[in-house]
Amino acid sequence: MNRRGELDVVVVGAGAIGTALALAFARDGFDVALVEASEPKPWRGEDEVDLRVVALAADARALLSDLDVWPSIQAARSSAYRRMRVWDAQSPGELDFDAADDGEAALGWIVENKLIQHALWQALRAGTFSPTGRSAVAGSVRVCCPAVIADVDDAADAVTATLDDGTRLRARLLVAAEGAASSLRERLGIAFPGRDYGQRAVVAHVATERPHENTAWQRFVPGGPLAFLPLADGRCSIVWSLPDAEAARVLAQDDASFRAELGCAFDFRLGAITAATPRAAFPLRMRLAERYVCGRCVLAGDAAHLVHPLAGQGMNLGFRDVRALRSVVCAARERGSDIGAAHVLRRYERERRSENALAARGLDAIERIFGGTHLPWLRGLGLSFASRFEPVRSLLVDVAAGRH
Repeated sequence: MNRRGELDVVVVGAGAIGTALALAFARDGFDVALVEASEPKPWRGEDEVDLRVVALAADARALLSDLDVWPSIQAARSSAYRRMRVWDAQSPGELDFDAADDGEAALGWIVENKLIQHALWQALRAGTFSPTGRSAVAGSVRVCCPAVIADVDDAADAVTATLDDGTRLRARLLVAAEGAASSLRERLGIAFPGRDYGQRAVVAHVATERPHENTAWQRFVPGGPLAFLPLADGRCSIVWSLPDAEAARVLAQDDASFRAELGCAFDFRLGAITAATPRAAFPLRMRLAERYVCGRCVLAGDAAHLVHPLAGQGMNLGFRDVRALRSVVCAARERGSDIGAAHVLRRYERERRSENALAARGLDAIERIFGGTHLPWLRGLGLSFASRFEPVRSLLVDVAAGRH
């Protein structure tokens, strides 16, 4: 802490985004407090692969490498995918992306959400923050867990967060990163409008007759997209977006019926489905915060934006929030500016809110076109055009690889 006993930053929420922010700020020489209601459950290699996985883009992996956690994630369990194949069930046309065409080793990496959070949390708990080139000395992270924010006093020169046990944390900047149900966002009075899709994503891990070929597969079927994502153990993680009633029916099926229907929906591209884990489902929504900044408080991750899981971009967008906020805060310090000043935080808001809104609405538009049963000829025409028109195809490859 500085001479007045103030922190630089208080981060609320120890999910992947919040913990990455706390680590990044500490490595940059800032003194940080991380507030979390309950300690994350540990990841263990002997446990079944978590049903919630993410397709990490190259820039997300670079951030995790910079925070010195990617080696432990890679050594534990991750699967690089080198190709992506996309096709429609009701029309011709297919897209096939290959990382080798662009001179890259991989388009992305499939990793369990729980593993990413665990690796970040372990690094934070270890308490060793090697300084980056931005700072000659490392900062510190004070972990307040279990704890919740009971009150926030946002003054002109500092923001004070009062915890439920009466502890007062005074800082120049407060970040709400505790997820889509952020109570801090609600306390700040920031609206979070959007759309409920009336769908749920059914998730499971499945074994198939043929190997997954280190390929991310996606087929647009009536009702929503079906993705097969390659896991490190040779199985695939499936994400099947279905209307609520259909999702309930699929969840209630016996194992043999589920495997047969899933194989048919996937057009048996990898042969028969030979085994499946128990299924789970979660509702699909799109939400965009009307603003990211309120005084010295700022939103990041799912607290600011919630997108359709169509392209697995949710966590990647959150990690881009981390990178952008880290950049503007460090730049402000180098200029001798107040890191919680309105003009500093507005710069972050301008950059991230526009990109996140574009991503959310783009995914929403794709879901509207490909998620319905109408105009299959138009979907097929779009896929055929994208596969043959090189500028469009290159753009889609960049998006798939997380370069946009």
